[in-house]
Amino acid sequence: MSAPAPTGDELLKVMATLANPHRLRVLAALAGGRDYVSRLARELGISRPLLQVHLRKLEAAGLVTGRTELSEDGKAMKFYEVNPFTIELTPQAIQAAVSTLTVPGADTEGSE
Repeated sequence: MSAPAPTGDELLKVMATLANPHRLRVLAALAGGRDYVSRLARELGISRPLLQVHLRKLEAAGLVTGRTELSEDGKAMKFYEVNPFTIELTPQAIQAAVSTLTVPGADTEGSE
């Protein structure tokens, strides 16, 4: 059984999220397995605050999941991992997604 096709809004959110080189690098790093923020930031050569901004956007788009765990010494550590996903971007997939788009301001067009 295959996953349902994304709505137009979901597709736009994922594509906008992936349209950033830092987020692509984060996904590539996490494709090798889950990791915690500090180690991931060192590996990618970016600050933890910047990494956390990108991780929040990836999480909001449903591409990664974060989970806080306690280390052996009782320190809280946030681990992230990639959620399995497939994006099929064909003309037919775009046509189907467009039919479900929420168009900003569309509800006010005929009310003037």
